Amino acid sequence: MLIRTLEWMEAQPDRMLVINQGKSGALRMLNASDGLGFSLSEARGVPGGNATLWYKNHWEANYVRQGSGTLTDLTNSTVWDLEPGVMYCVGPGDRHQLQNTADEGFRIISVFNPPLVGSETHDAEGTYPANGTPPEGKERMFVKTWAMAEEAGHAVERADGGSRFAKLLTSADNLGVAISDVRFKAGREVDLWYRNHWEANIVLDGEIELSDRESGETHDLVTGDVYCLGPRDKHRLKVLVDSHVISVFNPPLDGTERHDDQGGYPPTGPIPAGPDGSA
Repeated sequence: MLIRTLEWMEAQPDRMLVINQGKSGALRMLNASDGLGFSLSEARGVPGGNATLWYKNHWEANYVRQGSGTLTDLTNSTVWDLEPGVMYCVGPGDRHQLQNTADEGFRIISVFNPPLVGSETHDAEGTYPANGTPPEGKERMFVKTWAMAEEAGHAVERADGGSRFAKLLTSADNLGVAISDVRFKAGREVDLWYRNHWEANIVLDGEIELSDRESGETHDLVTGDVYCLGPRDKHRLKVLVDSHVISVFNPPLDGTERHDDQGGYPPTGPIPAGPDGSA
């Protein structure tokens, strides 16, 4: 189990970086050294800002947390509208441009594979240096939404209304991770144990009590905090207020899985070593 609070992360000078040729910032939440097989960052832009980027050495999945604007594929001029809740994915062939058109800058949760070391900043082409082999990905950049997950049968709401989720990114997308958009209602309690996966979570909004069911240790998680759970982490979630969480799984899920009676998912691939190197 790995817990990182927003307060702690923002206090670390090596985690708060300037990117996009000085026009944006990034908070590095999880890096390659954490052993999850992906990295997790939050990019922070300014109102009316723009960025021309080209991740020649990575696939990047991005969840728009704040702000609105457009995403343009600079190869074929396709344009998508961006707003909170939209996920877009870009890879080595995708030179692209982001344009913010709102009164508030973008805040975007970014998952990179291969994972970033954490010290990278963009070069003149909007690229990060190579640090591994990119996953297969897709032919071109693409966008995912909750509605698309519903259409694919990858969105579920519990009968009691305590939670609902959409598996936005699945193993079929070939990015080496799966990403879910999870909404909890206050009062929801659940025992979980991801015996066959590592799961990294960021609380986008809300407050959740996380308990280690072996040690009894509890953590009060609030907006911006990150928590990671692996094969040895039997845990309980108690949702204190309505909460919104983004969850990243490695190995990736195919989108059809449902929790078993122990609160886990069936095996879907090799398990990464995790933060302590022992899965």
